[in-house]
Amino acid sequence: MGSTLTRADLAEELYRTIGLSHNESSEIVETVLEEILLSFENGENVKLTSFGTFKIRSKKERIGRNPKTGIEAKISSRKVVTYKPSRQIIEKIDRTIL
Repeated sequence: MGSTLTRADLAEELYRTIGLSHNESSEIVETVLEEILLSFENGENVKLTSFGTFKIRSKKERIGRNPKTGIEAKISSRKVVTYKPSRQIIEKIDRTIL
């Protein structure tokens, strides 16, 4: 554990399993990620069956605290992406941990 899955890893897996060229594999990964980002920009949720749902959530302005200094600071309102894993993902994770 401790490693990170990257765009290059995804493209490499497409190359190995489907047999596409490296360039084609990279283009597919980039296209999928661009479509997800476009959906977020349009305020849409992204649901990947058997994987999970990504939603845009608005966070209100609030007062926070700098953990180093303890000084209070205003945190501006913003939008964040949340992820809720599917039941299949949760079950798979539970099986690998136990």
